[in-house]
Amino acid sequence: MAKDILGEAGLHFDELNKLRVLDPEVTQQTKELKEECKDFVDKIGQFQKIVGGLIELVDQLAKEAENEKMKAIGARNLLKSIAKQREAQQQQLQALIAEKKMQLERYRVEYEALCKVEAEQNEFIDQFIFQK
Repeated sequence: MAKDILGEAGLHFDELNKLRVLDPEVTQQTKELKEECKDFVDKIGQFQKIVGGLIELVDQLAKEAENEKMKAIGARNLLKSIAKQREAQQQQLQALIAEKKMQLERYRVEYEALCKVEAEQNEFIDQFIFQK
């Protein structure tokens, strides 16, 4: 009966017969909850470590991927540059070929003119010799 009166007042006796404000069952549940919370916090800590490691790994992979991407872009740009250089060189060579063809044509015309002059001079010499 004394326990009921104390229970109504919010006072309880524990297993060691000490006077407590909380019910021993609630105290036990609180301890269990405290242990579960501690386990939960420990697991969250482990999870954060694992996630941190994963994030570091992903960051490292992202950096490596970015480096490879930059290398690929550089190689592509170099290839484009080489292609443009070859195209420019080809155009220069084609211009040189055209210039040489024009020079060849001038030389051919000059050669024909000189051959004609030579023929005329030979004919003149032959006529001069026959006249004497």
